[in-house]
Amino acid sequence: MQTYTASDGQALHVKVLGQGHAVIFLHAWTASHRDWLRCADALAGEYRCFCWDARAHGGHMLTVESEPDVGRMAEDLHDLIDHFHLTKPLLLGHSMGALTIWEYIRHYGCGNVGKLCFVDQSPKLITDHGWKHGIYGDFSAARSSDLIALMEQDFTEAVVRLVAEGRNSRNRESCTGNSRGSQRIRESVQILDPAPLISIWKSLCRADYRDVLPVISVPTCLIHGDESDFYSVELGRYVRDSIPNARLHVYAGTDHSPQLWQRERFVADLRRLAAL
Repeated sequence: MQTYTASDGQALHVKVLGQGHAVIFLHAWTASHRDWLRCADALAGEYRCFCWDARAHGGHMLTVESEPDVGRMAEDLHDLIDHFHLTKPLLLGHSMGALTIWEYIRHYGCGNVGKLCFVDQSPKLITDHGWKHGIYGDFSAARSSDLIALMEQDFTEAVVRLVAEGRNSRNRESCTGNSRGSQRIRESVQILDPAPLISIWKSLCRADYRDVLPVISVPTCLIHGDESDFYSVELGRYVRDSIPNARLHVYAGTDHSPQLWQRERFVADLRRLAAL
């Protein structure tokens, strides 16, 4: 992997594949660049693909003292674009990656953005009397506080619970007790430092990007799973209707990671977006 230095001095890691116009892949919370490698490999013959490990992810330790948050990750994205001298890259964000891009657009606009792809993400995680499209369709501030309290006691089990209480029945069943599904989550999460990830999670829960969606001025593709662990198809329609000229693709039978379950279709949709 290559490294670049963010504006606060933190070294960040990114896998760069291929040649051509830039596509930047931003992964989900607690994930890493590895989630995107097969998609990037499929596109590397046509595009220069950047798959980063977000700050505090991928097993890389922080060397700066400040607590990470979504605002800092948006700066990291800006620093990546600047470091590699990229012009109008296609920005692709799954889950936390989508939130990072919306934060970036809030500060920097779409002037140096070519196209956008958002995968299965709400602009506001917390639900209230006027907003039902957050996590589970029922994730109040009180419920969020309870989850954060559990994270601070037992981070690994809190991440398992986040999936186990989700909308996808198969994943709920696979995360019960000491099942193989819950073991896989534990194995991937146990190697991570909880403190910075909790700090990032808190910032994601504070965020509200509904006002950012209407100012997006570049071609945008939305990918949603119709059996998402966290969000309804109605959420996808809301985001589509809020972004001018956005296109929504709903992948049947897929969860919060539709790009992993229907990879060939996803790569084809990306190619069509990039060709616009």
